[in-house]
Order: sequence, then C-alpha cells, then structure tokens
Amino acid sequence: MANGLKFSPRKTALALAVAVVCAWQSPVFAHGSEAHMVPLDKTLQEFGADVQWDDYAQMFTLIKDGAYVKVKPGAKTAIVNGKSLDLQVPVVMKEGKAWVSDTFINDVFQSGLDQTFQVEKRPHPLNSLSAAEISEAVTIVKTAPEFQPNTRFTEISLHEPDKAAVWAFALQGTPVDAPRTADVVMLDGKHVIEAVVDLQNKKILSWTPIKGAHGMVLLDDFVSVQNIINISSEFAEVLKKHGITDPGKVVTTPLTVGFFDGKDGLQQDARLLKVVSYLDTGDGNYWAHPIENLVAVVDLEAKKIIKIEEGPVIPVPMEPRPYDGRDRNAPAVKPLEITEPEGKNYTITGDTIHWQNWDFHLRLNSRVGPILSTVTYNDNGTKRQVMYEGSLGGMIVPYGDPDVGWYFKAYLDSGDYGMGTLTSPIVRGKDAPSNAVLLDETIADYTGKPTTIPGAVAIFERYAGPEYKHLEMGKPNVSTERRELVVRWISTVGNYDYIFDWVFHDNGTIGIDAGATGIEAVKGVLAKTMHDPSAKEDTRYGTLIDHNIVGTTHQHIYNFRLDLDVDGENNTLVAMDPEVKPNTAGGPRTSTMQVNQYTIDSEQKAAQKFDPGTIRLLSNTSKENRMGNPVSYQIIPYAGGTHPAATGAKFAPDEWIYHRLSFMDKQLWVTRYTRQSDIRKGNTRTVRPRYRPGPVREG
Repeated sequence: MANGLKFSPRKTALALAVAVVCAWQSPVFAHGSEAHMVPLDKTLQEFGADVQWDDYAQMFTLIKDGAYVKVKPGAKTAIVNGKSLDLQVPVVMKEGKAWVSDTFINDVFQSGLDQTFQVEKRPHPLNSLSAAEISEAVTIVKTAPEFQPNTRFTEISLHEPDKAAVWAFALQGTPVDAPRTADVVMLDGKHVIEAVVDLQNKKILSWTPIKGAHGMVLLDDFVSVQNIINISSEFAEVLKKHGITDPGKVVTTPLTVGFFDGKDGLQQDARLLKVVSYLDTGDGNYWAHPIENLVAVVDLEAKKIIKIEEGPVIPVPMEPRPYDGRDRNAPAVKPLEITEPEGKNYTITGDTIHWQNWDFHLRLNSRVGPILSTVTYNDNGTKRQVMYEGSLGGMIVPYGDPDVGWYFKAYLDSGDYGMGTLTSPIVRGKDAPSNAVLLDETIADYTGKPTTIPGAVAIFERYAGPEYKHLEMGKPNVSTERRELVVRWISTVGNYDYIFDWVFHDNGTIGIDAGATGIEAVKGVLAKTMHDPSAKEDTRYGTLIDHNIVGTTHQHIYNFRLDLDVDGENNTLVAMDPEVKPNTAGGPRTSTMQVNQYTIDSEQKAAQKFDPGTIRLLSNTSKENRMGNPVSYQIIPYAGGTHPAATGAKFAPDEWIYHRLSFMDKQLWVTRYTRQSDIRKGNTRTVRPRYRPGPVREG
C-alpha cells in the first residue's frame, strides 16, 4: 500500500460483507482453533473505517467513530485511543497484502466492552451498495454511448434480487446466486434516464429514457438558483420595493412549481423552479423574515429568471427570532444517565439487527430513507415471517393559501427532494438517548460520488412502561417490564426536520411514529395582534403566531409502504366491524354486541378512510393459531380519525393535487404484490399529469 492510502467508509455497523477463504501455508490460531483470515483493506472498508498505512513506521492507522487504532503487522497488541489492547490474532502480511482474523473488528473496535457489532459471514442480498459498488456503477454507465458529460445522478441504489430468493436466504440461509446489480437514475439536462447495471459482469442491462418526466431537485440546483438570483438586476430592482438594497442578504429557497394546466402561465415541459426568498437579518433565523408576495420563476436549463410574480408589498418582519436559544435562559437540569452495565440486548450483524425475538435488515435509500426488510419473529424456535419490506412510500405537505407566494406549495418531500439524501446526522444524547448506537450510511451524491452520512440512523432500546401487571387480593403483585427497540431517522427538508421512529415491541407488534420539528413555514402580514384592522383577513388561511407572522394552514401526509407477509404471502384483508344486534337469546337485555367479520376482496373496496370504530386485519387464511383463528396483524393508521387535518385531502376534487396524489384522501390502500408495484419505483422521477386515477406514487 502506498503511504497515505485512504479507503472511503461505508457504514458504521457493517462488519464484513464477504468471507474470504484462502490457503495458508502456516495456519493462524485464535482461542486454540484455526482463525479465519480476511483481507484487512476490504474488511475495514466495508466496516466504515478509514485505513492509512505509514511506510516509515510500518504501521496501520484505523480511524472510526472516535476510535483511533494503531497496529503493526505481527504485533500481539494494538494501541486503541492511547491504551494497549491484546490481539487474539495479529495482523498478518502475505504476498504484500495485510490479513486480519474475522474477529478483528470486534476485538479492536468493541475493545471487549460489548459485542453489539458482529461479523457478517454471509452478506445479506439486500445490503446497501458499498462505496466501491457505487463508484463501479458510475463507471459502467459512463461507458454507454448515450451518456453525456454533464449528466447528474438522482439515485444509485441496489436493484433488488427476486423476493422469493431473498426470503429463502433470510429463512433458510440459501445463498442468492444473482449478481449484484444497481439501479441508476440520471438527469441529462431536463431528461430523465433510468439504467440497470450488472456490477459483477460490468455491463448495462437496460437504458431507458423516461418521457414526460422531470428529475428531482438536486443539491447543486440550490446553488444555481442562489447564483441566478444574486446576479439578476431585475430581481434587485424588485427587492428595493421591499426596502432591501443588498441582494447578498437574501436567502432563496427553490420550490417545485406544481401543475395548473397552464393557468399559471408556465410551460410544463421546462425544468422550472419557483423561488421564494427570506432576509438574513443576522439573528440566525432567516425563516422568520419572509419577503412576502415575491416569487421568481427560474429556468434551470437557461440559467435565468423568466418571470417575477408579485403581490402587495408587505414589510419584512424584522423582530429578531433566533432559534438557537441565544435569546432565552433555559433552566439548568440535572444529568439523566442511561446505562447498560452488561452491554446491549441487541446485536448488529452487517446490516441485520437482532433484538429479543426480532430479526430485520436495515438499509438507507436516498429517496425514502430507511428500508426495513426480511422482518421475522422467533416464536419458540420457529422463525415466522412478518414483513418483507417496509419504508416511507412518500409524503405530501400541501398548503391551503391561494396567495401568489403560496398557491403552488405542495411539497413532495421524498419524490422531489430525496429525503434520504437530506438525512440529518443524529446527535447522541439530544436527538437520541445517550445509549443509542449511531450508524453511518453511504449513498451517492448528484455527481455519482459515494458520500457517507455520519450518524444517519440511531438504534436504541428503551423502557416503555409495564408490559403486564396484576395484583390479586392476598397475593404478591406480578409485573413485567415492557421494552422497545427504536430505529430512528431524521431528515431535514428546508425548514422542517422530520423524525421517524420504527418501534419494535417485544410482544410482537411494530409501530411507526412520524412527526416534525424545526421551524414553521410562515407568512409575513401587517397585523401584530388579532385586534389590528387587517387581522381577520391576514389570518383567513392561517393563525397569527407572532407579531407580523402567520403560520399558514397546511397538512403533513405520510404514506408508508408495508409489504406484509404474515406467515407467508397468502394474505387477505379482513374487516371486523362491531355492531349492535337485537338480543334473541332471552333475558332482560334487549341488545347485544357482535362483530361482523368479512373478507375485503378487491383493491377498490380496500381503499378506505380509517374508522377507529372498526378493525382491519391482514390475515393468512391458510395458517391458524392454536385457537383455530387465522394468524393476522391488525393495521392501525393512527393519524386517520385522530387529527382533523389528517382525515383526508383538504382540497376540492377538481384540484390538480387531489388527482395527482389521491392516496392522501384515504388512510388504507391494499394491492397485490408485484415487482412493478413497488411504490418507490414511481419516485425515480417527477411526473406532472393532471389526472391519475387510483392510488398513485409520489412524484
């Protein structure tokens, strides 16, 4: 290895992607048995560590998550953060390559404290693309004669193997023979291209231009828009109407334009963004200082403003409103320590998490964030299927204000911006408990370069109240503790920071908690209080939340795609509706409570608004529990019926967004699985049709 050679990291908790078998002239032993040796560079690269070799000192330096390791080939000890650590097996040099035992990662990076991270002997077929695989995918697509030099990359992700083969691996350990392949979505100007590449055989399997589609808003689009605004003399003149003479203090936010069938005067085949602006007053929170009723329409291909839309001039709210705490004195709190003195109750083997009776695979997608796959539950030694794959399918944040700066705002955060790309690193002790394990994740940026997001996902166990309690008179109390395992992910899209928790319960249930923090999207108004003359009109579409600031009425609709396989794939949607029936059995009662149970046998009937007074089950009618009832999972979309803004779409049926995203008007959609029905496939591009019947894909 050359001096200073550095391997890009992939994933914090990934220990080993492949097991390498090699013939040794002299066996290496650990704990009295022959050690299995693997290449140091590949193993540490897959684990997510930086590897450096010093020719002069003849020493490796390994750096990862605060662990700083120095180790020499042949040495029986390593130096970990300045302290000596005995090695079970030394680093071995053979034919110019360094080899380590497959226990090296646990020995060095866990330092004997716990065994949370375990070596993956057989790679899971759904493992995320490594940094090397991402780079290989880009190299392959660049060989296509159709590839253009200025092409940007929307997404580079794993092309999933056959579902049956993946389940066979998860349940029986049957290897998946299919070569590793990648889906590559590219943006050539305003043209979207989807390709599938074979990474093993280094060839392009398909190359498909997508007509009538718009690509995602990429990170460099933000920079382009800001530059276009900064050099526009026309926009600078308009800013003067708002009392702003220095365009350098204006912060822009590029937004998708929506679809209004030409009524907004825009050409739908152009790659356009609408730009709303804020004034940086120096308080650290430009969101609180909107430049209201001013919208610039930017053509990303022409690199210029093609239209400026204006309304009545509203003074920019100038009162300082920092969000970093500089303007308040928070009360001091005493430390709250969470300790696990005997180690953690879960282990992470490669990308697979094992906790209590649960096993599931975890990876990060650049659009929808975490994807949990091959979820199983160990029922007294029997590994039972629960869910093949679950993830965010998409989300929509529509606003209800018709004014010039608001009517087009309906953010498709996942499909338009890529929520996985916008993953916010989690801070242990603040964003997640101090006992959380933080996982780094590697995805591709818009240039196709692999980039690692530190602390992208948090895993932690928590106390969740009593699981069971009963006190019988004259007998001792009986109580058991409830534990939960939480998979937390945060994505920051503009002003909002979305927090998603997948919560596993030791009683066999799974919950999804979704919410938002961050900063409210606000509108500048004339009114300071509700007693001002303009207050009623200013708050027609929102609520006055501070002087000259209105929080506009809007919705956050989260759509989750759950491919449930309850004890197999022979699943049926079953309804259980409580009913009041006349008492025909005699006695003083005139009525009874009964449950009407029936099968929902079509996708049209399965599309339903959630009624908390009913029960919906996904049942495997070919498998029974010990009482003879079909094994089932109850589906409970909590938001529907529990929040007035979440009961459905708050738009008239003739609105473009109502038809484009009709999933938001009902809380339950059920469809038969096909590979093509993967809702994320519709997220690879943004399409703007006026009408689209049925449950549709975001984007």
